[in-house]
Amino acid sequence: MEEPVTGPEGQPRSLELPPSAVRQAATRLFELQGYGFGACTEQLRPPRIVRLGLIQNKIVLPTDAPVAQQVSSLHGRIEQMVEVASLCGVNIICFQEAWTMPFAFCTRERLPWTEFAESAEEGPTTRFCQQLAKKYKMVVISPILERDEAHGGTLWNTAVVLSSSGAILGKTRKNHIPRVGDFNESTYYMEGDLGHPVFETEFGRLAVNICYGRHHPLNWLMFSLNGAEIIFNPSATIGKLSESLWPIEARNAAIANHCFTCAINRVGTELFPNPFTSGDGEPAHRDFGYFYGSSYVSAPDGSRTPGLSQTQDGLLVVEVDLNLCRQVADKWNFKMTGRYEMYAKELAEYVRPGFVPNIIKE
Repeated sequence: MEEPVTGPEGQPRSLELPPSAVRQAATRLFELQGYGFGACTEQLRPPRIVRLGLIQNKIVLPTDAPVAQQVSSLHGRIEQMVEVASLCGVNIICFQEAWTMPFAFCTRERLPWTEFAESAEEGPTTRFCQQLAKKYKMVVISPILERDEAHGGTLWNTAVVLSSSGAILGKTRKNHIPRVGDFNESTYYMEGDLGHPVFETEFGRLAVNICYGRHHPLNWLMFSLNGAEIIFNPSATIGKLSESLWPIEARNAAIANHCFTCAINRVGTELFPNPFTSGDGEPAHRDFGYFYGSSYVSAPDGSRTPGLSQTQDGLLVVEVDLNLCRQVADKWNFKMTGRYEMYAKELAEYVRPGFVPNIIKE
C-alpha cells in the first residue's frame, strides 16, 4: 500500500492553482490559497478526489444601505469569487453564515434586519445560487436567514444545499443558538427542527453544522453517524469571544468523527446605525468586535490547512481524497468502539425531570 501524498510532517501539500485564477483573485482583491490532502492507495477502491471551496468575506455596503442593495452587492461579490473557484476546479463550495446580510443579531432590532429573511425554496438568493450551481456544475451551500411562510413566517438560521444540476437538495437549520454576550440570537430565530440531515451528492456525503453547533460534540457526532464525510461549519464569530477556540474545535471534530471538517468565518467589523448594549453594564456600542476569518479545513487524521487571512476576503481551495475517512476509521475504530447503547440509555435518563446523577459517595 502506497503512503498518501502530503506536505512536510504529514501536513497538506500546497496545491498548484491556475495562473488565471491567481490573477483574477489578485485583481478582485481577495486571498487565494490551495492545499491538498492525500490518502493511501487501495487495491479495491479508486481514489475519491473532491475539491472543496470555502469563502470568507466582509459585507460590501454599510449596514444602513437599502436592504435590496446590500443583498445585490453581496451576490455580486460572491459571484466574483465563485468564478475563481470554478477555475480552480472546485466541486463543492460553502459560504459563511447568513452571508447575504450584516450579522445584525446583536442589535435586538427587528427592522430592517428581518427584511433580509428569504424563502429557502423560492427566495432570490436560492435562485441566484441555483444559477451558480448549474453554470459551474458545483454543489453550493448557501447559509441564509430563512422566512418560513408556511409556519407563520417563523425565522430560521438555515443552510440551503443545491446540487451541481441547480436542483435544491434540501436544507438544514442551526440546532444550537448562542446566548453569550451580544450573540443572543434567539431574539431573532428558533432552534432548528430538522435534526442532522446528510446530503448525498455526486461528490460525496456532506452536512452543515451551522456556527454555534461547533461547540457541541454531539452535534458533530450525529451528522457523522448519519454518514457525513465532509461537515461544513459556516460561522460568524468575533475575536474577543472565540478566537482561542477556533483552531481546536473543528479539528477535534474531524479526528473524533473520521471525516473532513471545514471551518468558515467572516471578516471585518460591522458598524450599526444605532448603539446597543450587551446587558453587561458596559457602555452602548455600534459594533461588537472583529470577525477574524481564519477559515481552514481539517482531515480525519488530525492534519489541517493553514487558515485564510484574519482580515481579508478569501477563497480556500482544498483537494481531499475521501478514502482517507475510512482509512483513519479502520485505524482508530472510534465508532466501532463507541458505546452508543450505553450513552443512549444514560442520556435518556439525564433528560428526565427526576434525574439523579450517578455519584458514589462514602
